[in-house]
Amino acid sequence: VTIDPAKRLADALGLESLADTPTRIEGDWRGELWALMLDTKSTFDSLVFKYAPSKSQAEGILRNRFYRNISTALSGTQEYMAMEKLYELHEEGGFELVVVDTPPTRNALDFIDAPRRLTRFLDNRIFRWLMMPTRAYLKAVNVATRTLLRTTSRVVGAEVVQDAVSFFQSFEGMEEGFRQRAERVLQLLSDPATAFLLVTTPRADALEEGRFFAAKLEEAGIPVEALVVNRMHPRFGPVSAGALRGRAAAQASSELAGLYENLADFTQLAEVEEANVAELSAQVRPAPLVRVPFLPSDVHDLDGLAELGKFLFDDDGEPAPIGS
Repeated sequence: VTIDPAKRLADALGLESLADTPTRIEGDWRGELWALMLDTKSTFDSLVFKYAPSKSQAEGILRNRFYRNISTALSGTQEYMAMEKLYELHEEGGFELVVVDTPPTRNALDFIDAPRRLTRFLDNRIFRWLMMPTRAYLKAVNVATRTLLRTTSRVVGAEVVQDAVSFFQSFEGMEEGFRQRAERVLQLLSDPATAFLLVTTPRADALEEGRFFAAKLEEAGIPVEALVVNRMHPRFGPVSAGALRGRAAAQASSELAGLYENLADFTQLAEVEEANVAELSAQVRPAPLVRVPFLPSDVHDLDGLAELGKFLFDDDGEPAPIGS
């Protein structure tokens, strides 16, 4: 399950696009491989139909302009719907393993708090006021709130405010279903069968992001189960960069000098990367560290993915040895 809007995964799997429903990927391997790309609005729509008391109420919500905006643009919606999709696939029970691929951005971890944010929103007093039927709403909302709504109407337009009020009122009878669902999603995230893997590269900015992610997961009480560092420059032997530069100086009059300097540069780069990765590895210990070397070509097809997999799993399909 990918929630990254980039289409690289679909390209690598040999597909022109990925749908919001699982698509089987054919290949010469054991078992089955399925993939899908999250469609936030479609997932949200499905939830509306699931919890609406009637089909007409669900259709009314989907037609609402306020709903059409928040179902795609509201902060955190994508992350929460990714967890909804994970929960849906888990409950259907058709897969032995479900992998969620998040985009490499700092808000990728919003999904951890998304269920809690939804619960807090449903318990918010203003939300409860807006949920009241029209007549009761007018009696219950105090003067200050009505003044706020009138002021908001002048700023954004009465039509926008009315769309919002209509949207919230149309959710009457559905909030408990959403609340229970959010609580079950939280339980799934904290279940021992759920594992979080941190994938990064040895670039300084990427490792900084990795440290940020690791710290946020630790705050949430969620351990990192494995650290994968991709595109690491290899060491071409045990000799240090300093020793190689010494050899270059000793061969100054020879054509070997340039080759030694070049090798020293690559070795120094590998040494710096190893030192930087060690800091992140210590932060997430005892999670195993798996190094994937810088491959000669970009991964853009199934063969490339298979080559990448050799560094992640052994011949029996088991995880690669710790520290490999």
